[in-house]
Amino acid sequence: MKFGELKSIGHNIADSLGSGICLLVGYYEIDIFAEAAGSPAGYIEVDFLTGTSLGSATSPTLTKVIKLYQDALDRLCASHGTSASAFAALTARFATDSRYGGHFTVTVEDQRGRRSIDEYLGIPGRKLKVR
Repeated sequence: MKFGELKSIGHNIADSLGSGICLLVGYYEIDIFAEAAGSPAGYIEVDFLTGTSLGSATSPTLTKVIKLYQDALDRLCASHGTSASAFAALTARFATDSRYGGHFTVTVEDQRGRRSIDEYLGIPGRKLKVR
């Protein structure tokens, strides 16, 4: 599997969760950005490989949805001709601030150690362009 395709899978799954319309797992009203902003930590970092999160505490519903995304990752990867085992790491950090509003950072690492960290703004997530 080409590394660019793994990055695409990473963006797609993070963007799905960030959109609040989580069609991959059958939930339609999730606001991870509001939950992240509503605590002192100010962010929620989701590990899609383990179905866990760090940072702000998550509601029971969001905790369940994050766990469901772990299973959805296998299905999403299969549709791309690979498996979740192609990833050594796949995380997304969701936060909100006054400058950018809702934004997320996706970290992808493959089994060979190649790593990428990309920042996205808004819904849908548009790649942050550095000038």
